[in-house]
Amino acid sequence: MTLSTLFIAVLMGTVVSYYIGRGRSHSIAKPVGGVRNLATLPSYYATLMSLWALLPALLLVFLWLVMDGSIISGLVRSELPLEAKQLNPDSLGLLMNQIGNLAEGVGTLDALGAEYKPAVDRLIHLNSISATAMPVLVMLVMLIGMILGFRTIKADNNARYAVERVFNAVLFISSSIAVLTTFGIIFSVLFESINFFQKVPFMDFVFGTHWSPQIALRADQVGASGSFGVIPLIVGTLLISLIALTIAVPVGLMSAIYLAEYASRRVRGVIKPALEILAGIPTVVYGFFAALTVAPAIREYGDGLRDWGAENGIGWLATLNVSSESALAAGLVMGIMIIPFVSSLSDDVINAVPQSLRDGSFGLGATKSETIKKVIFPAALPGIVGGVLLAASRAIGETMIVVMAAGLAANLTVNPLEAVTTVTVQIVTLLVGDQEFDSAKTLAAFALGLFLFVITLALNIIALRVVKKYREQYD
Repeated sequence: MTLSTLFIAVLMGTVVSYYIGRGRSHSIAKPVGGVRNLATLPSYYATLMSLWALLPALLLVFLWLVMDGSIISGLVRSELPLEAKQLNPDSLGLLMNQIGNLAEGVGTLDALGAEYKPAVDRLIHLNSISATAMPVLVMLVMLIGMILGFRTIKADNNARYAVERVFNAVLFISSSIAVLTTFGIIFSVLFESINFFQKVPFMDFVFGTHWSPQIALRADQVGASGSFGVIPLIVGTLLISLIALTIAVPVGLMSAIYLAEYASRRVRGVIKPALEILAGIPTVVYGFFAALTVAPAIREYGDGLRDWGAENGIGWLATLNVSSESALAAGLVMGIMIIPFVSSLSDDVINAVPQSLRDGSFGLGATKSETIKKVIFPAALPGIVGGVLLAASRAIGETMIVVMAAGLAANLTVNPLEAVTTVTVQIVTLLVGDQEFDSAKTLAAFALGLFLFVITLALNIIALRVVKKYREQYD
C-alpha cells in the first residue's frame, strides 16, 4: 500500500468514525429524554471519536517515516564487511546509497562486489517488511482508537471540552511551527552572513560602491574583482520600487476611492474583479511584457527625443541615452502589477469606515469630496498605509520583472533610463548552478538576504507605528 493510499484509508476511517460516533450519541440520548439532556451536542461526540481514530494513526505514520530509514540503515550496516564498517562517514554514506540503488533494481552487484550481497538482500527484506507492516499497524491503531473513542461517548461526558483542548493544541502547534520556521530562517541566514563577514569586512559590504562578486580561483585569472559593495544594489532596488510605487499608489488609491464612494453597484461589480485579475497574472508574463513591449517603446521614444533635440539644438536632450534595459521599464510594469495590492486593501479599509462618520460630516454641510478628504481618508489611513507598505514589500522582493526588463548590471545610478539590478536578482544569480558554499561569492547571497530582511523589518515597524498613532485617534 502506497503512502497516499494509506492516507486516504485513514481519512475514510475518520469519516466512518464520525458517523458512528454521531449515531452512538443519538442512541444514548433516547433513554435520557433526547439530545437536549446530553452533556453536549452530538457533533462533539462524533468529533471526539473521529479524533481518537485519526490522531494516533497520524502520529504512528509520522514516527514511522522519521525512524524507519535510520533503523533499517543501522540493521543493514551490521551486514557489511568489516572493511566497509571502518570507512569514514562520507564514504559509508555513499556506499549505503549504492546499496539502496541495488535494492531498488538500479545497477548491478558487480560494481560493488559479491561480499555486499547479504547487505542488499537484508535491505530488500527489511523494506518489504516495513511496507507491509506500516499499513497493518496504522489500521490496527486506528481501530483501537475508534474503540476507545466509542467508549468515551456517554450522556454525562462533556466531549466539547476534550475537542476544544485538542483543537487549541493543534492551533498552538501550528503557530509555534510558523514562529520556529521564522526563527530558523533568520538564524540560518544570520550564521551564513557571519561566515561571509569573516571573509569580507562589514564596512566594505555596507558602504562599498562597487558590486562584482567574481572570486579568482587562481592567481592569473582575468576578470575576477571580488568587490562586494551593496550600495549599487540598494540604490537599484529603491529606484525601481520608487518608480513602481509612484505608479501604483496614486492609481490604486484613486481607484479604491472611486469604487468605494462614487461607483454604482453595477460598475463596482465589473471594475473591482478586473483590477484584481492583475494580481493573478504570473510575474513572468509581466516580465515578457516589460522586455518585449515597454522597454523597446521607452527606448524608441527616447531615441526620438534625442533626434528632435539634436535637430533643434537642445544640448541636454541631444545627449539623451536610453538603455535597452532600464529601471523605468521594470518600475512601470511592476507598478501595474502591484496596483491590486493598494486598490483592494484600500477599498476594504474605506468601506470599513463607520457610516456614522459620513452621516455626521454630511449633517454639518460638508460635500462628498470634503467628507472623503477630511473624514474618511484620515480614518482609513492606518489600513491604507498597511496596503502601501505591503505593495512596497512586494516591489522590493520582485525578481522576474527586474531580470527581464532591468538587467543584471550593478550600476550605481539614479537615472531611470539606465540598466540597474536589485538585491533579489543578485541573490538568485549567486545561487544558480553548482556553487561552493564556503566561498565569499555564495555566502554573499545570505548577507544580501539578511540586509533585505532588515529593510522589510524597518518598513513593518514604520507601518505599525503609523497604524498605532492614527488608530488611537479614530477608534
